[in-house]
Amino acid sequence: MFDFDGVIVDGRVEYWNSSRKALLELLKEKSTVPRLPKNVPSAFQQLRPWVKNGWEMVLITAELTRHESPLVTAGVKNFANNYKINCKKALNEWGWNPDQLQNVLDRVRKETININKDKWLKSHVAFPGLQKRINQLVTVEKIDFAVLTTKSTQFTAELLNYLNLHPKLLYGHEAGEKTDLLRQMSKNHTIAGFLEDRRATLETVLKTPDLNSIPLYLASWGYLKPDDTKDLPSNIHLLKPENLMSPLAKWS
Repeated sequence: MFDFDGVIVDGRVEYWNSSRKALLELLKEKSTVPRLPKNVPSAFQQLRPWVKNGWEMVLITAELTRHESPLVTAGVKNFANNYKINCKKALNEWGWNPDQLQNVLDRVRKETININKDKWLKSHVAFPGLQKRINQLVTVEKIDFAVLTTKSTQFTAELLNYLNLHPKLLYGHEAGEKTDLLRQMSKNHTIAGFLEDRRATLETVLKTPDLNSIPLYLASWGYLKPDDTKDLPSNIHLLKPENLMSPLAKWS
């Protein structure tokens, strides 16, 4: 079982492009529309490890344009230290809700794909060695792979096909919470491991009684917070690229 963004692909360029377009769509009827850089801002990249859902990145993009935002006035570290509170306050300041932002984000992605699908696909870059290694798991070790992601199912399917990766199962954000989906899957499948770059997600799985026997792996190459690799619980294993290339049985 693989997470997608931050484990298989680096999608930060695409996320910025889509979040930027989504914000401009949200503000199109305003008298003044903020100028946004085409290149990914450092603050946006630095906050990626705290993001759980796509709509949050639209909100972060908006906060980069609001002069009174704590992201602007106090910086990335301060915003990250109070991430959930700052996001809640930002939603109130803008008068938005998560579903609204997610819907706009999904819509502008669809528009981008329709206009220039090839360019959209190329804005995602697979982490080195991931495509080959996943296909080896399937063809050599005879292990089916599945993808569990907070990205849209449709967009993830497009990207996996582009990368020549074909999971047996694919669940996007529409399907529900990862713990619920893992529980559902475990009823009919043996889960040989769950590879994720969000430590908090792995810790939640570990604390879930009927899921705590699943081998859990933290991707060292993913979108990690500065302290994510420190003092890991014994049942969460830090997986480095060189470990990834070894047989699955040797990952732990």
